[in-house]
Amino acid sequence: MQLAYDIQYWLYMALGLIALVIELWALADCVGRKADYFQAAFKKTKGFWVGVLVAATAVGALAALGAGGLGTWMIFQLAAVAAAGVYLADVKPALIEVKGGGSAYPW
Repeated sequence: MQLAYDIQYWLYMALGLIALVIELWALADCVGRKADYFQAAFKKTKGFWVGVLVAATAVGALAALGAGGLGTWMIFQLAAVAAAGVYLADVKPALIEVKGGGSAYPW
């Protein structure tokens, strides 16, 4: 039975680290964009998205480090990776389109 708990622990830890990488990627991309593009794309402001993604990254880091146990942070970790996913799937392509850089994704 201990083996099952160990597998579950390491699986959650790996998923937490993957979520943290996604959150860091979204934050780094957001910081590198010009503030004018956000308003031109009608996607809130750069300050709003930086704040959301900083909070998401902080929650992801706390969850990945196992602060307070895995179950305590799981719902917050899901919300954090969802916020990063919204930025990467909705806001980033709109910013690239406003910039005139072609397609946001290669496919």
